[in-house]
Amino acid sequence: MDITIREATLTVGEAAERVGLTTYTLRWYEQEGLVAPVGRDSAGRRRYTERDVDWLFLLTRLRRTGMPVRDMRRYAELARQGDATLAARRALFEAHRARVLSRMAELEEDLKVLNYKIDNYRRAEECR
Repeated sequence: MDITIREATLTVGEAAERVGLTTYTLRWYEQEGLVAPVGRDSAGRRRYTERDVDWLFLLTRLRRTGMPVRDMRRYAELARQGDATLAARRALFEAHRARVLSRMAELEEDLKVLNYKIDNYRRAEECR
């Protein structure tokens, strides 16, 4: 799809930098079907819109919170199908939220152990 550059658009490198990805990862997201085909300029170069960048920010958050790529791909497919998939998308996010909350609880317990050890080492240092 050829786009007219009326709105401000970004190159692959600019979009990748803005969302904290490498250009390689951004292209990989496209190959995996996580990103819909982006517009291109008259020379055939990819140009990312604000909407594309917003989508990439969401994907990076999903990945950073540990969502498996298969679930991200499923979400992207559902989103492209429109409002008929709202319930399925919500269910996907609710399941992921439950996993994130469980992982957060595990991390809280791990943090308690770290804090305990740090306190013990501080006390031992003070006694020397």
